Amino acid sequence: MEKHEFGIMKKTPTHGKRYDEYEPEKYCCISVDDEYIENITYDLDNIDFYWHTIDKAGKGLAYCGITLIPPKSIDSVIKVIDNKKEFNELKILLLKAKNENKFVIHYGI
Repeated sequence: MEKHEFGIMKKTPTHGKRYDEYEPEKYCCISVDDEYIENITYDLDNIDFYWHTIDKAGKGLAYCGITLIPPKSIDSVIKVIDNKKEFNELKILLLKAKNENKFVIHYGI
């Protein structure tokens, strides 16, 4: 089964820096099955994210790419996944990132 991976970024992304490499181990990523992400994709489409770089703002996940989730958008993502047990581990990761004011990186399928 295909998976999406999410991890907390230690450093805040800077302008001009691109995140094009698949490096889930660098961010201690957790995996979420694609079937679960598919079920919430529409709900994420109105949330502000960045695609591959903070120079490219977009709405929704870069489904097959790399998404940078800014701290200001974390609460919105939590609202979408809240009370869905298949997202418990992701919710814990998002809450940790929020408390530390960190970006979250998402690797799509």
